[in-house]
Amino acid sequence: MSRLPLRLLSLATRCGLLLGLACGLAPAFAQAYPNKPIRFIVGFAPGSSIDSVARILADHIRSKTGQPVTVDNRTGANGMLAATELVKAAPDGHTVLISNSSTITVNPLVYKKIAYDVERDLAPVALTVSVPFILTTNPDKDPGIHTLADLMKAAKARPGQMLYGSAGVGNLTQLSFEMLNHQAGVKMVHVPYRGSAPAQLGLLGKEVDAAFDNPAAMPQIRAGKLRAIAVSSAQRWRDLPEVPTIAEQGYAGFDISFWVGAFVPAATPPAVVKALYDIIRTAGDEAAPKALLQQQGNLLMLDPKQFAARIRQETDAYAEIVKRGNITLE
Repeated sequence: MSRLPLRLLSLATRCGLLLGLACGLAPAFAQAYPNKPIRFIVGFAPGSSIDSVARILADHIRSKTGQPVTVDNRTGANGMLAATELVKAAPDGHTVLISNSSTITVNPLVYKKIAYDVERDLAPVALTVSVPFILTTNPDKDPGIHTLADLMKAAKARPGQMLYGSAGVGNLTQLSFEMLNHQAGVKMVHVPYRGSAPAQLGLLGKEVDAAFDNPAAMPQIRAGKLRAIAVSSAQRWRDLPEVPTIAEQGYAGFDISFWVGAFVPAATPPAVVKALYDIIRTAGDEAAPKALLQQQGNLLMLDPKQFAARIRQETDAYAEIVKRGNITLE
């Protein structure tokens, strides 16, 4: 058979040869990646959790590959501008979106007009860390609120009068509170801010009664300026072991966290996606980057398939909250 001209070989045999050739080329292509500078696009401001994770990964990839990695902050529309920028990029793995979950799982549910389709335009690479929200109050504004039960009792006594702050309309901090409103049978009124830091300032300034914050609030909590009364994840947050989860306080099944993950354009070759995942994954195996990532949240390092499944599951869950709360954006 090996001495016959290729034109005489059966179609099946020729397809087998071509498949073998393609399989042989894929590892070689992956080994050549990256072969030029990498650009990280981040949809949130420097100093945010998303930006911090991006810079940790950028340093790690730079050290592992020798290629420059730049971080380009393209803020706006809850990360939508950054995601739209990625869709326009060449699908070669050298332009990477570092995003949070709101951009991926919530934006498509709340924006009437959106320039990207998550399943059609984006390829998940790695979910790196998952971060719980911390339900906080201002002890100077409401000194009698020490627990979630206290907050819900006050909300029931003052229907429509108590306010909660969020990082913006459609942000997971709003969805978390709307889910809590629903489960508790209360109606705290939404006050949107332009990000988590302004929302925290609003709570510190007594503009609102409560807010879901992220672990960046720990200095204010330790200083006694904010009081942590619950965490949103299924497990307690390691830095606040004394603070119970919302589920522990009577709201079974309550489990919302935001994550930070990496994406490339959907047409990126699978071998390149795997090569990038393999590089990112090693950040969770090496002491220095692992320690830095764990400061940002719980280290997960889900692979592309696991990551895609998580996105689908969360999108389905949030769709119900968005519909119930009639949350929409132009």
